[in-house]
Amino acid sequence: MCNNCASRTMAPRWWLPILCLAGSVLHGRAQLDSRGFINIDCGLQGEESYVDDETKLVYASDAGFTDTGTPYNISAENFRPWRSRNVRSLRSFPDGARNCYTLRSLVSGLKYLFRATFLYGNYDGLNKPPASFDLYIGVNFWTVVNMSWWGSDQDNKAEVEAIIVVPYDLVQVCLVNTGGGTPFISGLELRPLKMSLYPQATAELGLFMRSRRNFAAINETIIRFPDDPYDRLWYPRSDATMWTERSTTERVDGFDSGSFEAPVAVLQTAITPLNASGSINFGWDTEPQPNNPSPGYLAVFYFAELQVLDGNASRQFYINLNDELWHNRAVKPEYLSRINLYNEFPSPRQNHYDISIKATANSTLPPIINAYEVFSVITTTNVGTESHYASAAMAIKAKYKVHKNWMGDPCFPKTMTWDSLNCSYATASPPRITSICRSR
Repeated sequence: MCNNCASRTMAPRWWLPILCLAGSVLHGRAQLDSRGFINIDCGLQGEESYVDDETKLVYASDAGFTDTGTPYNISAENFRPWRSRNVRSLRSFPDGARNCYTLRSLVSGLKYLFRATFLYGNYDGLNKPPASFDLYIGVNFWTVVNMSWWGSDQDNKAEVEAIIVVPYDLVQVCLVNTGGGTPFISGLELRPLKMSLYPQATAELGLFMRSRRNFAAINETIIRFPDDPYDRLWYPRSDATMWTERSTTERVDGFDSGSFEAPVAVLQTAITPLNASGSINFGWDTEPQPNNPSPGYLAVFYFAELQVLDGNASRQFYINLNDELWHNRAVKPEYLSRINLYNEFPSPRQNHYDISIKATANSTLPPIINAYEVFSVITTTNVGTESHYASAAMAIKAKYKVHKNWMGDPCFPKTMTWDSLNCSYATASPPRITSICRSR
């Protein structure tokens, strides 16, 4: 209902010039580098871009990606020279329920890796990080950002990652204030993936990365771009009290089928149990989400034999999940040849997940593992405002510089419909804007 305004129905003749305006406003400049990467340093002030020392990727200010929020630097006492440069600044969003970054020039229907980084760093001098806020990709819920999950120290960095098939050539990443404190963000990155990678990710289901670990990484190094051309972050995992570390300088190849393409540097290190009769054990706890209190998980395990076995030696093992056989056949890695194993559908829902890798009865050597990834599922079936209507509404927003409460999708979710817009919601089609209320 329009109060104290004149309603303007979205009639076709009135709509056409707005569509033309949308084309010029929304597609005016590309935001991708030559690899299709988007690298945003949120809140970066006084510079347009810089080259990251580690990856040699160019990071840009977020000024061209959002038109709300306030840029800040973290406090001097929280500055750490060894931290990556893109967490020294941030953008805070004290106003509005939803604030968004708009990423353009994407390829509709392509699979992308999204990564968002958060470091509070006492930027506001309050010594009180926000309790939590929500993060969305388009109109689909991504995760709750709860800083306490990464520890109570205001210097702790939070990092969340998702693999999503984008429906359009434009996508918005939105921070939603749920009453738990002022949302903020330090960095936002996007990486295009081959469609063959991560076959579990589809147009209807995305993957929320829970853990990605590289066993026995040399010097406890995080493996990423350029060693990984998709810039996945492979965090080291080692424990000399539990495992023996193995490594090789030889190249690990073998048939991959193109489904995961773990970098060679990850496959060149591995762990085995301390003794021949031991097993490899690790696990993770369930992380409930408001819309999915008991998520199921998808896992990818990476194996490669790193030593030449004697003629009578053999290494074979089974993988168990919570004492149930996870893979129905024994795994037998070959020398310098990779094996990837994964489940196509989420595992049965549990409060805790224990992985146990045990040698078979006729194996003379203990099991081995190089790396693993764990994901939960994101439902991506919500549909935003029909694209022509959404583009026109965004063009109006840009032309008249409307910022307050005109963020994200115009019509969805219903609880966040833009002020002064009326929308229609049909079961079998995307929402449409039916009228815009103009102040008298």
